[in-house]
Amino acid sequence: MALKQETRDKLKTVATPTIMTALFKRGLRNQWIQDVRRINPAAGTMVGEAFTLRYMPAREDLNDLSVFRDRAHPQRKAVEDCPPGCVLVMDSRKNPRAASAGSILISRLMVRGVAGVVTDGGFRDTPEIEGLAIPAYHNRPSAPTNLTLHQAIDINVPIGCGDAPVFPGDVMVGDAEGVLVIPAQIADEIADEAVEMTAYEDFVTEKVLEGSSILGLYPATDEQSLVDFKAWRQAKGR
Repeated sequence: MALKQETRDKLKTVATPTIMTALFKRGLRNQWIQDVRRINPAAGTMVGEAFTLRYMPAREDLNDLSVFRDRAHPQRKAVEDCPPGCVLVMDSRKNPRAASAGSILISRLMVRGVAGVVTDGGFRDTPEIEGLAIPAYHNRPSAPTNLTLHQAIDINVPIGCGDAPVFPGDVMVGDAEGVLVIPAQIADEIADEAVEMTAYEDFVTEKVLEGSSILGLYPATDEQSLVDFKAWRQAKGR
């Protein structure tokens, strides 16, 4: 199910906590990728469909530097095959003791038009990644090559990343807070609801900063809150 451009644009305007609440309303409680953070804040919000790479524990006789001579090596192939507009999501077993990738591979993803990259492990060359215009999320910096501990084994299969299930084609959203996963089949409705929720939250924030109590306002249990919100939307063009 291809991500609509309209949905992509809407998701870039809403915060991940708002989306998480919309997911929670639908009974989805495990969509937040735990313990990852953005390396390069200037790269902006990340939205795109998941293209996955799975690592398993490395076995020493299968993971020396010569494996990178193979053009079909899963890590290298994932970097070349991840479609533009998608997000490369890596299952590194929540193990940042060896890098999932480095600045050269992430630069290649960037120039190919990939929308972002996420690992629940670590990246190397983070000073260089800080200057790239592609959102990149990891647990912490890690200089050792991935071959030290990780063997790239599967491309575009269901994975776990930071304890969250990620299926190919799911919609990944990342901002300054972190990264979440939206099941592909509900991405449109989640985007629509999150835009509406954001409008009300902006209204509430304004009222609270003016001195209003949250009681009856957040949530809107007082009818007057909805009346005031309607007037606010008209005035703001929201």
